[in-house]
Amino acid sequence: GIGIREVLLTSGCPGTEEKCIVRVEECQGPVDCGWGIPISEGLSCVKMPCIYMPPENRFKFVWKMITPNQTAHILPNDSAIMEACRDIHLVTFQCETQENGNTIASVKYAVYATTEMQTKKSKRIETGQSRTEAVLVFCLVTGIIVTIGVIFAMIFMILHW
Repeated sequence: GIGIREVLLTSGCPGTEEKCIVRVEECQGPVDCGWGIPISEGLSCVKMPCIYMPPENRFKFVWKMITPNQTAHILPNDSAIMEACRDIHLVTFQCETQENGNTIASVKYAVYATTEMQTKKSKRIETGQSRTEAVLVFCLVTGIIVTIGVIFAMIFMILHW
């Protein structure tokens, strides 16, 4: 597959730098890069990038919609970035990056249904509220312990004065 690899130096860098980049090189690895993360994700649509390096026009991009137990449906989109709007079911998309007729990278995206996104959002809000409550309880308990400690310290200082 394609990608960029930074070769870092961890000693002998100029100045006080702990790490410095020696060179940036193209790396070749497995074609299947696994599952990708969308560029942007909203409640209604998702933007998904293919794997590529500049210049983008050096590659051909083949987008497929993958449905379980069926053959993949090739989409007419041939750009490096595709925008897909959510459906009523989960949809899996795959982008193959091709160079000179050979697939050199492949990445998949799971685009959740609108209802699943609303459920995930409400779960995030619930966990966010419980985290906020936990932080508040922690702060309250810590404040009480510190206050009691200060009171005991003042009593100790008054008695030994």
